[in-house]
Amino acid sequence: MSRVGCWPIESGMPSTHQLGDYLRARRELLRPHDVGLTEGPGRRRVAGLRRSEVAILAGISTEYYVKLEQGQEANPTTQVLDALSRALKLDDTATVYLHALVKATERPAPQASSSAIDRTQWLIDSWPMTAAMVLDRYNDILAMNPLMAALVAGYRPGRNALTVLLTDPELRELYLEWEGLSGRSIGLLRSRVGLAPDQPRVQELIAELTRDSPRFRELWRRHDIEGMTEGTHPMNHPEVGRLDLHYAHLPLVGAEDHTIFLYYAEPGTPHELALARLVSGR
Repeated sequence: MSRVGCWPIESGMPSTHQLGDYLRARRELLRPHDVGLTEGPGRRRVAGLRRSEVAILAGISTEYYVKLEQGQEANPTTQVLDALSRALKLDDTATVYLHALVKATERPAPQASSSAIDRTQWLIDSWPMTAAMVLDRYNDILAMNPLMAALVAGYRPGRNALTVLLTDPELRELYLEWEGLSGRSIGLLRSRVGLAPDQPRVQELIAELTRDSPRFRELWRRHDIEGMTEGTHPMNHPEVGRLDLHYAHLPLVGAEDHTIFLYYAEPGTPHELALARLVSGR
């Protein structure tokens, strides 16, 4: 069985070690000085913290922690999970994900109906100065408006937005902070699909990205978790030049795993004027 980032890619079966894989990945990212410990003399034989060091920091026995990493203990208490979160220096989003790994129940991902997608298409088409597209939990593009197509040439319905971001060299030129954007996007994908690794679309997507993207291979094994955020993406557009656009995610009513992702410019700025030129085609 091929494994990438501790995921069973080919079997189509859910991993029984998701919690252990996550703990191990996060442990290996920390050094003793990150958590107030001394490394001691000699060369360490492990990447990151030792299991015993995590156990001490979390106030649990080393034996119990080893069982957690090896998948022999699948039901730690909330108190233990919170202690592990503190020991591994997880942020709020990663802590929520850690708890969800223990409480996860498999369920089909809710799908938006074709009529709901059609109505959303009408909506985003009515936003002449807002670039928008509809994404499912896998970042597959279900619909988009003309401004998004003009803004990011590689995006179009039927393609996967993350695959395009990671493999299209033109997007690496478009996004001036591509490294940070790609890292956050990979973390967001894990937060959205990490509890259902056995779903065929998840398996297919992870295998494709692992094969085609060195950036994905580098970061997926870290098990970084990102939530949906708002912020600004600086771009260098080939037609209108520098654009600093705000971005946001809007939930799609009736399909909780679908979002409307949009870009918009601050009113009265040169970026709004540049976006208007893109809209007009001049």
